[in-house]
Amino acid sequence: MPTSLPSSENPRSETAPSTSVPDPILILATARLKSAGLRVTQPRMAILEALCRQSSPLSIEHLHATLPAGACDLVTVYRCMAAFERGGLVRRAVIHQGTSLYQVAFGQNEIYHVVCRSSGRLEPLSAEVSRELQKAVTLAREELRSKGYQEIAHMLEFSGVAPHSKVQG
Repeated sequence: MPTSLPSSENPRSETAPSTSVPDPILILATARLKSAGLRVTQPRMAILEALCRQSSPLSIEHLHATLPAGACDLVTVYRCMAAFERGGLVRRAVIHQGTSLYQVAFGQNEIYHVVCRSSGRLEPLSAEVSRELQKAVTLAREELRSKGYQEIAHMLEFSGVAPHSKVQG
């Protein structure tokens, strides 16, 4: 199901619907934090829980807007997301018009997306295509690890003009 990318003016208005986060995901998140060498803190857990509730990638600003009031400031979210990305807990899903969108990188199958360059709508690729892409990413990571690379991250972005969209010129 396509999702409009949130506008910078009103981050809450267009975010994808959230879902309940099962406890096993939060247990896994805690374990992943520890294995990445990161301390388990209330702000980190609040950020991970909010991110796990999202059904599509979102920006750091929009993630911050979904946190409970007073959970942490925006700078903390930026710092945590950078640490999470280095630790493999999140991945930068797409970059649209200069804004990075993030999603969790554990506890569920990664879904890749395409961004319509005309409308800005975000649409997931099929589960089958996402699985095949994930297999290729896993092979690439294994090869890089065998060569001694550490803190491996990847970014794969698809964009195009969706059917029935007008190209802005």
